Amino acid sequence: MSKGKLIVIEAGDGSGKETQTKALYDHLRKDGYAVRRISFPDYEAESSAPVRMYLRGDFGSRAEDVNAFAASTFYAVDRYASFRRKWQRNYEAGEIILADRYTTSNMVHQAVKIADGKEREEFLQWLWDFEFGKLGLPVPDMVLFLDMDPEVADRLIAARAREQGQERDIHEKDGAYLCRCHEAYLELAEKYRWKRIRCSEGGEPRSIGEIHGDVYRAVHGMLEGELL
Repeated sequence: MSKGKLIVIEAGDGSGKETQTKALYDHLRKDGYAVRRISFPDYEAESSAPVRMYLRGDFGSRAEDVNAFAASTFYAVDRYASFRRKWQRNYEAGEIILADRYTTSNMVHQAVKIADGKEREEFLQWLWDFEFGKLGLPVPDMVLFLDMDPEVADRLIAARAREQGQERDIHEKDGAYLCRCHEAYLELAEKYRWKRIRCSEGGEPRSIGEIHGDVYRAVHGMLEGELL
């Protein structure tokens, strides 16, 4: 039996990844596909402990306090544990795996810590080999980049934090860092041919339904193409 498809929904903080992942999951299930939904970091798992420590500032109050290679390793171990314990069988049985974030997040959020272009490219090559080569994690079949304007995303993050009474993590607190990440998303989306979905217009977010329509059409087109 052929392996399944790994579809990743990727975006900066505050861009509606969880909402769009669930909407796509429900739509694909309604279409009759066998789908497993996963999310990273896997906060409920023991494997995410170093990630949680990093994000709450145990290793430093700024993202740059932990170098790209160390931080990437925290996330990679969490993904490896999730793959081996939770969804490897589903993937190898031919199911669709729908991921809210994946290695693609490390490509962005850690690469921005490296200013030199050559060193950044070397990091990206190292990360690809580390996760997909050394750890044996599946390479995504499709990556959907939800492109939300950073200023709009920052407002949504702040509103969510107020509503939930939660403290922002070290990434969410740094507006300049979020802007750099958005620039990196645009660059890497072009480099790796991710499907870009616009999520804001004129300084305001697009509706959930409009965004989902674009997401679903892109995924449905890819899946239908595989059947031809």
